[in-house]
Amino acid sequence: MGFPTKVQLIKREKSEQWYINFPSAVAQAMEFSRGEVVEWIIEDKSQLVLNRKAPPPSAIKKKRSRASSNTSTSSGNRQGKASSGKRST
Repeated sequence: MGFPTKVQLIKREKSEQWYINFPSAVAQAMEFSRGEVVEWIIEDKSQLVLNRKAPPPSAIKKKRSRASSNTSTSSGNRQGKASSGKRST
């Protein structure tokens, strides 16, 4: 789902500043903190990438690491025999 956002420009006598504000839902979902340092990377004329220097730990990785420790490591060979790699016809 996208979040349309307008680019804002503030012109001053000797300078101008461009702003892009995050919708609150995006900032909360990304768990941004006040004063967090980010880096803009220009991918091409249609894509601007925001890179976080110190992102919070991923909730998905935490869940996956717990789940993977609970799963078996068998190769799927139920009879315990080594597979020859040959197909039977």
